[in-house]
Amino acid sequence: MLISRRWQSRTAVLVALGITATAAFPILSATTATAMSNPYVVGQLFPRSREVRVSAGTVIPVRFEEAEKIVVTPDETAPITLTVAEDIRSAAGTLLIPAGSQIAGNLQPVGGGTQFVAEELTFRNTERQRPIDATSEIITETETIEKGSDSSSILKGAAIGAAAAAVLSEVLGDIDFLQVLAGGGLGAVAGLLLGGRNEAEVVVINPDADLDLTLQSDFVLN
Repeated sequence: MLISRRWQSRTAVLVALGITATAAFPILSATTATAMSNPYVVGQLFPRSREVRVSAGTVIPVRFEEAEKIVVTPDETAPITLTVAEDIRSAAGTLLIPAGSQIAGNLQPVGGGTQFVAEELTFRNTERQRPIDATSEIITETETIEKGSDSSSILKGAAIGAAAAAVLSEVLGDIDFLQVLAGGGLGAVAGLLLGGRNEAEVVVINPDADLDLTLQSDFVLN
């Protein structure tokens, strides 16, 4: 009789353990699934890579390597490429955007002035490209170049937009010394009747001072 009761007792223990083990497996599976779907769960089994972002509002210093200045008309759109002048790093010191990376976009008329609007960043050495939403400050100051005046101080060392080259050729009559943007060369103004204007209003941009960029939205790196 005692043997029978011991056997029943052991059987009951085993049955209880079986129920406990069976019930435990779904809990473990659910925990694993939750960890896999949530990249922020501490101690997860399958961690995911987290997106790396440069926050909106970050300022990116740039330079323009083709010329000391850029001259465009107030209503002109001119494609240019800027170079990142300094490494952009996280607060922890991680390199996010290396100096020497290229930012392509356009100088364009905005709100009564001229502004650079970035479109695409190409990372240095990798040729990896990412769309970028960044702009410079709006440049509103203009210069007036008159026929017969000495404009060398304004135009020396400048890259000229095609539209600016067209109006300057009418005022000055000879723009062989100017560098025209966007690879247009002087062909951009070929066939113009020279001498039709007495003056031209242009925007003179100092890239080092005027074109530093501010991110308008987060820049995603990966």
